[in-house]
This record gives sequence, C-alpha cells and structure tokens, in this order.
Amino acid sequence: MKQQRGFTLIELVMVIVILGILAAVAIPKFVDLSSEARTAAADGVAGAAASAMAINYAGCAAVNNAVTANKCVQVSTCAGVTGLVQGFNTATYTVGGADPGATNGATSTCTVSTVSTPVITRNFTGIAAGNP
Repeated sequence: MKQQRGFTLIELVMVIVILGILAAVAIPKFVDLSSEARTAAADGVAGAAASAMAINYAGCAAVNNAVTANKCVQVSTCAGVTGLVQGFNTATYTVGGADPGATNGATSTCTVSTVSTPVITRNFTGIAAGNP
C-alpha cells in the first residue's frame, strides 16, 4: 500500500499567517513611495527651472542685443520661467516668489509648488535676463 504525502492543515495555516505578516509590513512601504515620488518630481521641476533661467541668462550675456538675435527670452519675473521650460505644466505646478527684477543678472529666490494637496514647495534661483 502506498502512503500519501502532503501538507498538513497546520502547515498551510502557518504559511498563510507568514504571508499575511509580510504583506502587512510591505504595503505601508509601497503606499509611502507615492509621497516620495511627488517630492522628487517637485525637486526635478525646481532644478529644471533653475537650469532654464541660468541657460537663458548665459544666452543673453553671450551676444549683444540677444533678444533681437533670438538668443534669449526677456525674463524679469519668476513666472517667466514657464516660457523657458519646455512642457511646463501650469495645471500641476505654480511659480511664485520674489521677482528678480529688470536688472540683467539680478537673482532672487523663486518657488515652484504643486497644485494638489499636500502642497510641496521647492526653491530655485531666478535670474533676470535680456532686459535693456
């Protein structure tokens, strides 16, 4: 006579309990990743805005009368960065802060904030460029 082999009910229940404990520990870590991703995205947008303003200023400074030579965009406000960053989504992010003003090369602290809650705000350096 052949003896059948298999898992006992206690062994199966223990495996289910262990899987339940692992799931209870892992799920909160995955849920928390969404807030970290939103923060990283805001950091990326602020970095892109700072780079765009710096590159625009460099283009203006490289050529006399750069605005008419199409080498730069005239920018004197923080919100002017929305025209410099390709694909800047004003439905997702807002730009604010102290405007750098009309003096070429003047800097100020600008902010980029998410529209959705919780609001995440990051700072970047705004640089005035292309002003006569």
